[in-house]
Amino acid sequence: MSASSTPETPWPVREVNEKVKGWVEKLGHIWVEGQLTQVNVKPSWKLSYLTLRDPEAEASVQVTCPTSLITQSSTPLQDGDRVVVYGKPAFYVGRGTFSLWVTDIRHVGVGELLARIEQLRHKLAAEGLFDAERKKPLPILPNTIGLITGRGSAAERDVLSVAQQRWPEVQFRVINTAVQGATAVTEVIAALEELDRDPAVDVIIIARGGGSVEDLLPFSEEALQRAVASATTPVVSAIGHEPDNPVLDNVADLRAATPTDAAKRVVPDVMAERQLIKELLLRSRAALRGWVERERRGLESVRSRPVLANPFTPIEVRREDIAQAKNTIRRDIQRLIVALQRETASLRAQVSALGPAATLARGYAVVQVLPRDGSEPEVVTSVAQSPPGSQLRIRVADGSITAAAIATKRAD
Repeated sequence: MSASSTPETPWPVREVNEKVKGWVEKLGHIWVEGQLTQVNVKPSWKLSYLTLRDPEAEASVQVTCPTSLITQSSTPLQDGDRVVVYGKPAFYVGRGTFSLWVTDIRHVGVGELLARIEQLRHKLAAEGLFDAERKKPLPILPNTIGLITGRGSAAERDVLSVAQQRWPEVQFRVINTAVQGATAVTEVIAALEELDRDPAVDVIIIARGGGSVEDLLPFSEEALQRAVASATTPVVSAIGHEPDNPVLDNVADLRAATPTDAAKRVVPDVMAERQLIKELLLRSRAALRGWVERERRGLESVRSRPVLANPFTPIEVRREDIAQAKNTIRRDIQRLIVALQRETASLRAQVSALGPAATLARGYAVVQVLPRDGSEPEVVTSVAQSPPGSQLRIRVADGSITAAAIATKRAD
């Protein structure tokens, strides 16, 4: 047997199968968990053949076990059962097929399933998938609702009938899938992704009726929760009845107690909406009438004020004030002029009384000496200014007299 293969030295099929068989058998005995499908058992057979499937992925493995292991089991095995098997991987060289030789099959108990569900619930909550901040709001009036549910199920009938009673114009896009069993998770995820891609779908409802923990188990599988969390369209969980609480209720954007409740939560009641519109119209009319009445009373109040009854009243009042002020100013100016005139006359009289003309009028005279060089005359204040022979000008009240000095005499 060659160590490696080349175009010149290829491995024959039997050699490839032998190598694969050797690798597979190195795994030894292992425990494997999955969901049973295609349980094919007949008491007359020595061996029975089953299919063990991963409920969250498109993966399965063939199981071969003694028929007595199934027929002697206290709990009959059937499609959809969640089980744990103990066996050894086997590869058949002749056919090139792989299977598990199983010697023990055990049902996964309800208590263990519930414990796993709670463990997943805590895990997703820690990741923030339950947070209210990430919940998407439902549309007020959806045009098209996506519905994922079992074919011909009561849940489908309830949602459609209640929704159409509440709003006859609402449209549905229904995708029927398995809602329990081995293919439920993958089918629901595929339907969810298809509806999420449709721009006409405003909200998606995932609905089924009540059931046992095993029946509702697909709606607590992790793969479905992550698909719902990744959806851009709001998702409503309507799984089971009020006591049922799969993990989908926590991840979905809205949890409805029943499929009927989902229809009521998603679709508004046309009668209630019309009644609300009627009430709003009545309230709007009343509010408008009240506003108009208040504005009318306010306008009447403004119009009744004196300033609006005669807009010229402020002007006339100010005009009278201005006329009165003008008269006051005029009187004050006249009194000031008269006082100033009197003061001027008094000062003029004082100046006249102190002036030379008045002195001359009382008999006094002003004597000036006329210099021989023709310069300006000088007032004689001393005998020394007019020696004998000096020419004098004597000014009196009504004229002047020219005279000559004959002699001078000093006063004792």
